[in-house]
Amino acid sequence: MSAFAALAIFLVAFFFIATEKADKVKVVLIAAGLMAVLGLIPGAHVFYSEHEGIDWNVIFLLFGMMVIVGIIKRTGVFDYLAIWAAKKSRGRPYRLMVMLMAITAIASPVLDNVTTIMLVAPVTIVVCNRLRIPAQPYLIAEVLASNIGGAATLIGDPPNIIIGSRAGLTFNDFLVHMAPIVLIVFAVFVLFTRVLFGRSFQYHPEHVAEVMALEERRAITDPRLLVRCLVVLGLVIVGFGLHAIVHIDPSIVALVGAGVMMLVARADVSEVMNEVEWPTLVFFMGLFVMVAGLVHTGVIAAIGTWAVDVLGDDYFLAATALVFGSSVLGAFFDNIPYVATTAPIVEGVVAAAADPQTGQALWWAFALGADFGGNGTAVAASANVVALGIAARNGHKITFWQFTRYGIVVTVLSSLMAWIYVWLRYFT
Repeated sequence: MSAFAALAIFLVAFFFIATEKADKVKVVLIAAGLMAVLGLIPGAHVFYSEHEGIDWNVIFLLFGMMVIVGIIKRTGVFDYLAIWAAKKSRGRPYRLMVMLMAITAIASPVLDNVTTIMLVAPVTIVVCNRLRIPAQPYLIAEVLASNIGGAATLIGDPPNIIIGSRAGLTFNDFLVHMAPIVLIVFAVFVLFTRVLFGRSFQYHPEHVAEVMALEERRAITDPRLLVRCLVVLGLVIVGFGLHAIVHIDPSIVALVGAGVMMLVARADVSEVMNEVEWPTLVFFMGLFVMVAGLVHTGVIAAIGTWAVDVLGDDYFLAATALVFGSSVLGAFFDNIPYVATTAPIVEGVVAAAADPQTGQALWWAFALGADFGGNGTAVAASANVVALGIAARNGHKITFWQFTRYGIVVTVLSSLMAWIYVWLRYFT
């Protein structure tokens, strides 16, 4: 009975989020509260459980990076980069989109897709404001590119870290097995965006001429502060990259970096806190609790067990189900808690495989489905939620369906390509 109650609360909440009939923050708070009040997840688990409830690593990573980005923004560097990008693209919409997507996709495997979006999105909004064009298509394209690019490495997408830890896969393993298909999918996506976003492209010669006449170096308002901020940001990025070696969580690195950034900038704490996207953080907390209710009551485990029973020992069918099933479920349940919950089920299936190589193929099918499924809806991945929050804060609101209608198309395309890749590489 509790499983049905948890599923009903989740589906009703998701309906209100998708249709935007109510503010999404209010919806997730009410849904999370109901999960706890009805005992569908113990109150202690909401705050203290590693596998159920709020994922504080994600929350504090976001908080720390929001503080860092908020301080860097004061130096004028985002305006500088925006003018530079607009001049390099000569204001041509498709050329500008490709440039921004390429920057995002290249940075995402090195940082992570959430951090990348938090750095690139403000630049995108400034350049679009300069050119007097809507920022929504460019932000959506960047998020989709970020989720694709982040799939290439162990640290590029949070689900990969979970899978790597559970399966014993290294950074190099991800490069060898994931990077080739990610490059292919991204190349196809870049070509496809001309069709996907073609109707949204706008070109205003008079505004382009204004931007071309600007001197981007004058946009830097505080060069000394910029140097100090870039040094701190560089150290934070190095800290992210050393995660697998020093075993310090990215959230800790981001928090320390935020504190150091405030010190070197001599920033007023109250002013910096105004730069934090508090509604986005609260939304994530509520969403984590909603999913935890499904985990604790056994809904997601039941789905996984049923899938294992149906698949039997047909491992190609299992790989197919992991690619497409993870794309669908990851899109609705947020791919971080989905992967954390489903990984033990996949581990059981892999352990039963007679051939270790076949078992490993299932992990890659799982990773590809979960990563590419992050594009499925506006709440499917952390980067999506963060981008929508930044867009709304800067007057370029992106609705749930405005994002999702593009995300579904890209998810279907990328998942199909991933399935073909898994079939050709591991089962032929």
